[in-house]
Amino acid sequence: MTSIPEVTQDCTDQVAVNRPAIVADVRAAFERYEAALVAGDVETLNELFWDSPASLRFGIADRQRGATEIHNWRRGHGGAPAGRRLHNIDVLTVDRHTAVVTTLFDYPHRPIEGRQTQVWVRFAEGWRIVSAHVSEVPVP
Repeated sequence: MTSIPEVTQDCTDQVAVNRPAIVADVRAAFERYEAALVAGDVETLNELFWDSPASLRFGIADRQRGATEIHNWRRGHGGAPAGRRLHNIDVLTVDRHTAVVTTLFDYPHRPIEGRQTQVWVRFAEGWRIVSAHVSEVPVP
């Protein structure tokens, strides 16, 4: 097991935590991804994942490692079910090139709370998801 180094105030002062312009850029990329997810726009969904063997996606009942597996899975599964609603979208940027976006989601008439986390990195071609995790838990 690896340990996470302690973050000190000195370290925090050196990073660009939640600078408004960066948060806005990430939020725009996230909203583009979400619109593509709802529309079933597989081309845009694949574009917004990092095109690398190291990219990772954990779905509700599936998992993919690498852009090829993610792209192949998307071709067979498309976007989100109809009626997807987001709640509590949080964007945390830790520097000019790295961000974490979390959100909750649900669907009308389905007793679940969906949870989604995406790690975004800004590459030369723009913001891309390098790792994503989606899960659902039942609600009463």
